[in-house]
Amino acid sequence: GDSALSILDEMMNMKFGDDGKKVGFHTPCALLIDGGKQTRIGAAIRHRHIAPLYHKQSFIPNSSQLLKKNVNFGDLASVVSGEVSSAEVIDLHTHLLPPSHGSLCLWGIDELLTYHYLVAEYFMTAPASMTPEQFYALSKQKQANIIWKSLFIDRSPISEACRGVITTLKSMGLQEQIDARDLAAIRKFYDTFRSDGLEGAERFSEMVYRRAGVRYAVMTNIPFDANEVRYWRPKRKEYPDQYKSALRVDPLLAGDRKTVETALKGAGYEVTLEGARQYLRDWCDTMKPEYMMASTPHNFVLNEDRLKKTGVNEDAMKEPFAFVDVTNPSGPDCAAACGEDDTAIAASVIDENSDFLSQVLMKVCEERDLPVALKIGAHRGVNPKLLQAGDGVVAFADAGVLARLCTRFPNVRFLATFLSKNNQHEACVIASKFRNLHIYGCWWFCNNPSMIEEITKMRVEMLGTAFTAQHSDARVLDQLLYKWSHSRAVIADVLIGEYEKLLEAGWSITREEIRRDVRRLFGGSYEEFMSKSFLRA
Repeated sequence: GDSALSILDEMMNMKFGDDGKKVGFHTPCALLIDGGKQTRIGAAIRHRHIAPLYHKQSFIPNSSQLLKKNVNFGDLASVVSGEVSSAEVIDLHTHLLPPSHGSLCLWGIDELLTYHYLVAEYFMTAPASMTPEQFYALSKQKQANIIWKSLFIDRSPISEACRGVITTLKSMGLQEQIDARDLAAIRKFYDTFRSDGLEGAERFSEMVYRRAGVRYAVMTNIPFDANEVRYWRPKRKEYPDQYKSALRVDPLLAGDRKTVETALKGAGYEVTLEGARQYLRDWCDTMKPEYMMASTPHNFVLNEDRLKKTGVNEDAMKEPFAFVDVTNPSGPDCAAACGEDDTAIAASVIDENSDFLSQVLMKVCEERDLPVALKIGAHRGVNPKLLQAGDGVVAFADAGVLARLCTRFPNVRFLATFLSKNNQHEACVIASKFRNLHIYGCWWFCNNPSMIEEITKMRVEMLGTAFTAQHSDARVLDQLLYKWSHSRAVIADVLIGEYEKLLEAGWSITREEIRRDVRRLFGGSYEEFMSKSFLRA
């Protein structure tokens, strides 16, 4: 075991709390216990996380000899729970923006309550007299008041989206306000940060990242959105290392010639393939993205017999929101057409024969050794009146196009996640065949505990630890608190079951090996994949 002096030294240097300061021997005893609640079923005790599994610092450092000891059946559940709760995660896809981006950085109770999941849930039971147009004409605070009364006062907040709000508030120490159902008091808590302006927002951001256990999160940055561009040019706003950028390139992936040409003209570039490449290179220099990314909705399919010489699927263009129509990239129309949400920017089809795909996007990705991340299977504008809350899911997206991209561009790395439950098995099979493909997360409608459990179990069985278990897809900063604590609980349960099967099979395992596996699933596999370069292979 470890020496008494080394243990005392570890205790003395223990950090705890929102400010990350040393508290040493004043560390709360609860911090030294592996996480997880046990549920009694008959005479047996089964380890099952009904409650969120919150992040907390591990009490066993990497240097400890305790990590070398084999874990037995009796200790397995608490050890796995402890390692999952203490892992610092990499959130490899979000829609967060840093406090330096002003109003584009969404946080606070009103943003939580008007999140599009909750807006959609509200309209399932809203009175006939309340139309979407009337609702969206109200101020954000009035919208939040309506949703709070409808979903939290008139009904129990039992849905995952509603429970997430409660988890978030509890994470910030607001249990008393929750018990009193006191929305005004909750707003006062947030006002203590808002009253300090940018400094308060930055302090709040730092607190959320620390409590959620997120090492860094990857943003979604849109060079076609004038509202966002002003924070990048003429001079890039500085922001903390906890935020990493990703460059969104839907029009290039779809071969959307009109949008691309309009953007090039508006920015003063030549309307040529080289002009498009230089446009992309310059934005890479400005944003320094982790990867390029695009979200593709339900027409994610290539029908060879319907392709024209232009490389555009004409039938797909008839669908709602098929292509972005940018009339003035520097004016208000661009802000509306290329807005902050997925609904506006999404193109309808990946065009594998487009010059923009092969001669621009993939060329620059190879030059810069940058991956492309794909989010596949959204059906945009199922109910257009609900705006962002009106998007849906396609039952089956064409996953074959992903295999074709991996085959055609073997030097480019692809990250992918699917929206439909029905695509998850095929995605695992494809990932097992292409070393330039990495599967990540449970996206959007799959980001519910029942779905996370099923998908993660299948992925572990088929891919081992060669995938990233989750991403938050958070749009509101506070959501990191619940999306990760809820996901940790489910993923821990899955891993406990898989390690039990491994022990039964005759394989011994140490805490060090469990820690290694957990850290891979929560970001390590992503970093390993990102560090590969197939250009040098």
